[in-house]
Amino acid sequence: MKLHAIILAAGKGSRMKSNIPKVLHPIASRPMLHRVLETANTLDPEQLNLVLGHGRDQIEQSLADSTKTVNVVLQAEQLGTGHAVSLALDHIPDESISLVLYGDVPLITRQTLTRCVEAAQQQNLGVVTANVADPAELGRIVRDANGSIESIVEYKDATPQQRAINEINSGILAAPTALLRGWLKNLKTDNSQGEYYLTDVIAMAVADRVAVTGIVAENEHEVLGINDRVQLAQAERILQRQQTQALMQQGVTFADPERVDIRGRLRCGTDCFIDVNTVFVGDVTLADEVIVGPGSVVQDSVIGSAVTIQANTIVEGAVVGDDCTLGPFARIRPGSNFAEGVKVGNFVETKKVELGAGVKASHLTYLGDASVGAETNIGAGTVTCNYDGVDKHRTDIGQSAFIGTNSTLVAPLEIGDGAFVAAGSTVTKDVDEETLAVGRARQRTITQWVSPTRRKQSPE
Repeated sequence: MKLHAIILAAGKGSRMKSNIPKVLHPIASRPMLHRVLETANTLDPEQLNLVLGHGRDQIEQSLADSTKTVNVVLQAEQLGTGHAVSLALDHIPDESISLVLYGDVPLITRQTLTRCVEAAQQQNLGVVTANVADPAELGRIVRDANGSIESIVEYKDATPQQRAINEINSGILAAPTALLRGWLKNLKTDNSQGEYYLTDVIAMAVADRVAVTGIVAENEHEVLGINDRVQLAQAERILQRQQTQALMQQGVTFADPERVDIRGRLRCGTDCFIDVNTVFVGDVTLADEVIVGPGSVVQDSVIGSAVTIQANTIVEGAVVGDDCTLGPFARIRPGSNFAEGVKVGNFVETKKVELGAGVKASHLTYLGDASVGAETNIGAGTVTCNYDGVDKHRTDIGQSAFIGTNSTLVAPLEIGDGAFVAAGSTVTKDVDEETLAVGRARQRTITQWVSPTRRKQSPE
């Protein structure tokens, strides 16, 4: 039977105290709803049905670039979870399995959902539960003497004895769609909230002699629901911890795994060392023996083996070859492509630049829209003037060239192999191979000059 997923995301989320819909608040830089959709997609469903209400326009806009089509179902009136699911079932055939998820439960895993769906494929009702230390105001799982689930009781409707139960309902369930549709038609609103509770289908399944299979999540964090910013921060730290633990098991060392943020996908080779207060954004790959210094940010980049990224360096959209050294306090902008053994030092900025093997730019330099040949040395204070106010222009520097301190290279410009540019030069014309370019104003020395300080001290 084909699988149809239903993701409930119609609630207002008033406890977030935000103009942003709750399910769009990010965890590791991605909206929590997107994480739920991604996990659901790993099960290869026939269709994703997203039930929306509050913030519908913002949520749909956030999905504009999604590669998977989502069927949006509008819940104009918030009449409960049972009502929301019944609206979605109008778009789902009876000959299928329906899996109900929540847009504010972002840490649920594929493994747990797979077990839940498998229960439904056996014509049972699969219900995801968790044993938690502090069940708070979550719905409680009520089991019979044989340990089978017989009902789920919402906290507000529970007796003191039921509130003492530590096994809670996550709200996530899977069932044959035809059975679920029949149960939902019989829901009533005779509860403290006056809503149609999805959880009431459990007792109906028991009454119909349909087995209710409890799928206990391996970790209670899987079913953590996000209702306020405190819980959002808890989920963020849980996810970060999970990612760093997985990397440590693969051979990565963290100076302090609690002080690293991975906001995307980080892949590492063996024996990498990652210092404190580092941030990884988007898709980042570190090869073997990479060192990332404290306070550094690496985004959407590929870093070669034995590279050292020193403290407070920003690397974005770059490809860095083996044995390079970056920083400290360097800024490597998109389009930077470094060959083996490049050194980019403190307060150097690069953008759309190709640096050949062994190039050194050690201090206070801007290299943009340029190529630099192997073994060339770029002196401190060098600037490639690539923008004329309208268009960008290139600077091409050959191999084994020497660019002196405080040089201004006005593009478009070509500097040949082995050429020298004298310190303090402004270069506006191409420089041939093995030549020296000097572009300075002529120095004058005034011998009779008296400084203003001495003039002021002289008697009138």
